[in-house]
Amino acid sequence: MVAIMGPSGCGKTTLLNCLSGIDNVNSGEIIIGGRPIQQLSDDELSEFRSKFMGFVFQTYNLLPVLTAQENVELPLLVSGHSQKESRTRALESLETVNLADWSAHRPTELSGGQQQRVAIARALVNNPAIVWADEPTGNPDSQNEREIMELITMLNKENQQTFVLVTHSDSVGARADRIIYMRDGIIDTEKA
Repeated sequence: MVAIMGPSGCGKTTLLNCLSGIDNVNSGEIIIGGRPIQQLSDDELSEFRSKFMGFVFQTYNLLPVLTAQENVELPLLVSGHSQKESRTRALESLETVNLADWSAHRPTELSGGQQQRVAIARALVNNPAIVWADEPTGNPDSQNEREIMELITMLNKENQQTFVLVTHSDSVGARADRIIYMRDGIIDTEKA
């Protein structure tokens, strides 16, 4: 588990987007699982991301017209899984984040913390090797932050999943195996 920390506007989210292939880089090389991702075509990169990566966005990016279950199913359906398998795996993923009872609710019917858990369930549904998470604990209360970090830590250990977390929270950073500090768009080697 790696935490990327630094002041607002220093480039943490941009770094996360570059590392995950969402944004292009104009120099250097990003290698994930032995594959230099910038050499992949758009289609190959999309397929690679759908099979090996999960994303938790800062604003959750849940579709308001879909239920929690449908939001979690979406990545599986897009990558060609059957509706039956997608439904089963979505419910399992919602169970993992303790939201199975809320599967039929739309995002507007959920609290911010519950929406956050749906976003985490969606990121986990394809059992990715790496999860990119931009402020995964967001602005919830300290109890919700603690519960989310306990879940992430458990998944990191038990499922051998790598988590790269952008965070402002010192308590989230403290749970990471490594912290990368940024300042003004570069890695702050004085703090590293």
